[in-house]
Parts: sequence; C-alpha cells; structure tokens
Amino acid sequence: MVGELIAGRYELEQLVGSGGMSNVFRAHDRLLERTVALKILHEQYTRDDDYVERFRREARAVAKLAHPNIVTVIDRGEQDGRQFIVFEYVDGQNLKDLTRDGPLEVRDAIGLTLQVAHALSFAHERGLVHRDVKPQNVLLNEDGQAKVTDFGIARSLDVQGVTQTGTVLGTSDYIAPEQARGQRVDPKTDIYSLGAVLYELLVGDVPFSGDNFVAVAMRHVNEPVPSVLEHRPDCPPRLDFAIQRAMAKDPDDRFESMDDFIAELEACRAEVDGRGDEGATMIVPPPRRPPRAARRRARRFPVMPLLIVLAGALVAVGAYLLLRDDGPGSVLPSRSPSESVRVAGVAAEDPTGDGEHDGEVARATDGDRTTYWTTETYESFDKPGVGLVVDAGRPVALSRLAVVSDTAGFPATIRASGSPTGGFVAVSDEQEVGSRTTFRVDTGGKDYRYYEIWLQLPDGGVAHINEVTAKT
Repeated sequence: MVGELIAGRYELEQLVGSGGMSNVFRAHDRLLERTVALKILHEQYTRDDDYVERFRREARAVAKLAHPNIVTVIDRGEQDGRQFIVFEYVDGQNLKDLTRDGPLEVRDAIGLTLQVAHALSFAHERGLVHRDVKPQNVLLNEDGQAKVTDFGIARSLDVQGVTQTGTVLGTSDYIAPEQARGQRVDPKTDIYSLGAVLYELLVGDVPFSGDNFVAVAMRHVNEPVPSVLEHRPDCPPRLDFAIQRAMAKDPDDRFESMDDFIAELEACRAEVDGRGDEGATMIVPPPRRPPRAARRRARRFPVMPLLIVLAGALVAVGAYLLLRDDGPGSVLPSRSPSESVRVAGVAAEDPTGDGEHDGEVARATDGDRTTYWTTETYESFDKPGVGLVVDAGRPVALSRLAVVSDTAGFPATIRASGSPTGGFVAVSDEQEVGSRTTFRVDTGGKDYRYYEIWLQLPDGGVAHINEVTAKT
C-alpha cells in the first residue's frame, strides 16, 4: 500500500505499525503539507459490522479527548470499503522501546507514568476506559512528552458498546484480573494496567511472564504481585507499595480513582526529590522470590557493600544537618531547587491596536486545558506579531515556560518586561509551538514580573494558547 493515495489527500509513505485489527502508516497530507499517521482497518474486517463499528467508535471516542498526552484525531473516512483514521504523527519511540536497554531511573519512571495517568484520568472523566494500557500504546515525541494512543478497544462507561461482558480483549502482560475473566471493566481496570507498566519501567521486565496469553492472564488472576524492591533496592518502599495497591486483585482494594493514584505518585516523586514528609510510616509487603528467569535478569546488589553505602549516606546526612546554617556564615551553602511559578494571564498585545481577545487572557492560566486564549483569525498576517502577557506575581528569573496549544504549528518567542504594557525583550529562542512546548528561558540573571508569548501566523489562520506554566 506504500505510495497509495487515500481520499485524494493522504500519500502512504511507510508502514510503522501493525496490530490485530489494523495497520498504521506514516503518510504525507498533500492538502496541509504535513506528516500524519494513517490507521487502516485490515481488509478481512471491513465486511464485519462489529469490527467496523468498533473502528468508527475509536475515532469518535478519541476525537472527544483533546489532551496534551493523548494522540489527536485529525480525520476519519472510508475509501473503497476500507475504513481509516488520521492521527497526528508522533516521531519517536514508545515506552516499550525505552525499556529495551534496561530499567529507567526511578524519577523518570514516575514522571512518564504521571503523564499517562493524567491522560487516562481525562478519558475517565469523559466516560471512557482505555482497556489496553501498555508501553507500546504510549508514544514519546521529540521532547520526551508521552502520548497515549490506540483507543481501539476503549469502552464507554455509560453506553453499551459492541464488546460485551464475557469477551476478553487487551494485552495479557498488563491485563487486570477482572478483564482476564471477561467481567465488567471500569477505570480501576486501567489503574491495574498502568501499575503493571510502571513495574516494567522500574524493573525492565513485565510482572508476569508465560508461554501464551492464557498462562500469563492466569498469573495475573491468581499470583501475588512481585515486589519491585527485589530488583530495585533504590526504589522507595512507598512507590513499591503504590504499585502493589494499583495491582490489587480485587478492584475494591485499588486506588479509588486515577486521580488518587496520581496523588500518590506525586507524593512518591516528592520523596525521591527529598521533599517528602518526615516521619511517614509505610507498611511494606514482604519480598517474594521471583521466577528463575527473572532472577537471572535481575541486577545483583551485594548486601555488605550496600550496607556500607547506606551507613556512609546516613553519616553524610547527619553531618549536613549538624553543619547546616542558613545564615551568612553557612558552612554548607543551600541550593535553591527549581520551583513552579503560578502565572496569570493579564493582557494581550497587538501592535496595530485592534485587540486580540483581551477579555479571554485569563483562560490561558485557569488550569483547564479545554479553555484557551485565542488570536483573531487571519487570512494574511502582516504584523510583527501578537502576544499574550502573563504576570508571575513578583519579579523572578524564569528558566522554563511551557505552552499548551490545540492549534500547533505557529512560531513563538518568550519575551520579558517589568511592565505589562511594553518594554519587552526576547529571553528565549524562537520555537514552533506543538501541543505542549517548553521554552528554555534565559533572562541573563535579571528578574522580570511579566512574560509574553510573542507569536506569528505567517500562513494566516488562528492560534490558541490553552495553558501556560512556568518554573524558575
């Protein structure tokens, strides 16, 4: 099919993925001159009304999910009886590829899992359960941003779909017990699967292995979850306990919601960063002996050297606490970590004075990614630029400013000033804004209270800024 033109518009360039129901191609959109991903239902299923309806339902379901961590649906159609869906093209590897070289650092594993969790929480709030959460279905763009894809077997919580109770769908390495039994699924099913994904990111292998789908699925149903601590002594016990809870056999024993799981993962990340609550007591499950094959792959940490290292660390911490002094004569200087800065949209700049939806600027910092500040819609753009001004609340030297937009493709620069009405200077390089873009900001050591996203629309059109966040 490579070289074929679909719908008179999408030229298939390369097969990039293949699954049980469909193939995925990288394609060139001749109309808008951009690269897209085209998912085409296998020909043998085009005569099966159930499969065709499931495929169409995927397009409808994902089209409702405008979220930075979910792959965007662009178009859907049919040609010569073949069903296809057009998605944004994510040029990068998936989480499965990422673990082929071994387990991830603990903080990186938590961070990626949190991105996926936010995407799934967004879907759950809109009544959709993914049901096939696995590393292969999480793509990473060039900025390392996670994008959840393949809602092909997603199930509505309030509408009976074509897949009913009694049918087992999903991938056995990450399948929840109730799903393996063909029972009803709900958001807690995705919580279980995401717990299994986090386990693999930390260990470099799946929790349960076997010779076939049924063998692995039955281990998910019957066997206790192995402890991450057996393979990763550097993993915080609290994080191991969170995985144990997420993967509890009984859904009632899991986190009540994906948001609860997110809150616990945030607490685990804070603990890794040294910002956790002191004196917290955790109940850690006793370690279990892994299968022989897993023992061969596990990294070995000799006990005595590890104890020596831990003892040395305790001595170093004690010395630090004894010597620490936040005053001018401090023996050990304190270090200021990067901090989030809450910014507020306060103005829109238009050099021609026509206005750029000034009354909507607060929407870009309201914490809701479904709302946005918008420019005017331009047939041609003959201005040096237009801008959204945000207030940091106090003079501060930002190092990062992130922009979320559902109208990717326009160039922008970050500028700074001591006034919301003018005097802005560039403090970043120009970048093309994607669905989520992080600008590296360099103020030269100067503190500024006001920062501006200064953008152009060289081809006309309109730009939305859905959310702006910042860090020092």
